[in-house]
Amino acid sequence: VQLQASGGGLVQAGGSLRLSCAASGRPFSSYAAGWYRQAPGKEREYVAVISWSSDFTHYADSVKGRFTISRDNAKNTVTLQMNTLKPQDTAVYYCVSDLSVVKIQKSYDIEYWGQGTLVTVSS
Repeated sequence: VQLQASGGGLVQAGGSLRLSCAASGRPFSSYAAGWYRQAPGKEREYVAVISWSSDFTHYADSVKGRFTISRDNAKNTVTLQMNTLKPQDTAVYYCVSDLSVVKIQKSYDIEYWGQGTLVTVSS
């Protein structure tokens, strides 16, 4: 699976951004998908995961209630809607995919990573 993230940019605090991840290659509909982020000088951080069927989603506490992950298997895309953005959300955001939801949640040997897209939230 090849993953291509897009949608990053500069936004003021309190604003919204919508990240998209386009998948190609193996049947993406069989894979769980998620998002990670890495802020400058910090370790990579789990953000959210969605199962292949969309019947399970999970979020990091830091984004719960503000971010929403969704997917469209017909279009091979995963989306992260980010609302009420805060300066601490500033990071490079990475789209990931794996057959296992748990591996994405636990950051354990995730099979596929896309390139990052930069999100900058100004105060």
